[in-house]
Amino acid sequence: MTKLSFGAHPYLLGFDQLERLVERTAKSSDAYPPYNIEQSGPDEFRITLAVAGFAEADLAITMEDRALVIRGRQADEGAERVFLHRGIAARAFQRSFVLADGVEVSGAGLENGLLHVDLKRAQPEPVVQTIPIRKR
Repeated sequence: MTKLSFGAHPYLLGFDQLERLVERTAKSSDAYPPYNIEQSGPDEFRITLAVAGFAEADLAITMEDRALVIRGRQADEGAERVFLHRGIAARAFQRSFVLADGVEVSGAGLENGLLHVDLKRAQPEPVVQTIPIRKR
């Protein structure tokens, strides 16, 4: 039995990059920090990351080639603190989400240790185009 991929299907022309995007997102398996994705409206989404201990200055949100990348890095406090037990993770993280065409970040906010990133899908205008047929 042969596996048929998106890029090889005869009716899906130009979708070969979709398969690469799916493979790329499947490889990211780090579970830190935990997150939720919720639908807040018909064309609106919210990604919420649990970033307790991170200040606003410790976080960066960027768009890199259709990928929403959220990074966190806490500043080193040096040797001024002595821990008898350290159970709260203070490690750096990077979490990526591949966004579909037309999905844009509409805002972000930090509240009670939760980073909220709001997304909105722009509804494109339906386009009907007539293609002229030339004689050869």
